[in-house]
Amino acid sequence: MSLPNDQSPRAEYARRMNRVLNYIDAHLDQPLELAQLADVANFSRFHFHRIFQSWMGETLGDYARRRRLEKAAFRLSCTPPEPVLETALATGFGSGEAFARAFKLRFGCTPTEWRRDTQDRLASQALGGNRRAQSNLDQVLSNYDQTPQTAIGDDDISNHESGDFNMDVKVIDLPAARVAYHRHFGPYGPGIGAFWRGTVAPWIQSHGLDQQVCYGVSYDDPSITPPDKCRYDACITVPESFTATGSADIATLPGGRYAVAHFEGQPAEISDAWTWMTRNWLPSSGLQCDDRPCFEMFQPDQAMDPKSCAMTFDICIPVRPL
Repeated sequence: MSLPNDQSPRAEYARRMNRVLNYIDAHLDQPLELAQLADVANFSRFHFHRIFQSWMGETLGDYARRRRLEKAAFRLSCTPPEPVLETALATGFGSGEAFARAFKLRFGCTPTEWRRDTQDRLASQALGGNRRAQSNLDQVLSNYDQTPQTAIGDDDISNHESGDFNMDVKVIDLPAARVAYHRHFGPYGPGIGAFWRGTVAPWIQSHGLDQQVCYGVSYDDPSITPPDKCRYDACITVPESFTATGSADIATLPGGRYAVAHFEGQPAEISDAWTWMTRNWLPSSGLQCDDRPCFEMFQPDQAMDPKSCAMTFDICIPVRPL
């Protein structure tokens, strides 16, 4: 579901609903009251529940429950493991028992079993290739494979088991970035490229932002989140004075400590680059992912080589100590 790029009332709805989704994700460990969320969206409290269900295809309660369980599944897959009760409380469940019941109903196994089977699940997903996605930044990027943020495991399941794949990784502090973003709902894949070409690139050009840093942010794990519910933000850095138009809205990509790997290579190698970062480099680094989103960062002077089709960008993974 691509959101419109115009000044229509529907575009205003898109901005308001995206603010609600952003708020929910930032407060999953807290009670989420309908009246409060209606105020975030600046919609009538009386009608907000119906508006949300019509827009998202699920009730507010179902959406919040799904996002809590998806976030919990991601946390359980990470290393080092945290107590199940800590995961439950961090994702808004009042007790371990309530969390365990909801988790088994959603994923068909207990939280402990999910964590235990992480390595087998990741290996199966990697071999099946179902973590790959494509995106395209018009006039800068061509179609390529992108792996969204994934859980961290101990086994190297990439095609580069001999260690011949390598990148220079720097752990640095990145500043927060004020961005205009366009949100895409749907499977990670060719639709992302079409979204950049058809919606985002014309918007960038019409606003004179061709020389700004861009980001691609995949928020969901398609092995956990239903494909049609996966969220992707195409982001463009904008100055403080900039006012978003159409379906775009303003957000801040969080700053802080990131592991940043500079990628230069062919589109077919990008999935392996993400795999190497999360399966090889990260477990041996003394660091782990935190809850900020991973993203790909494109500098204005980085581009696809029209002759070799080689791509250049930075993979950015938010990290904290083990």
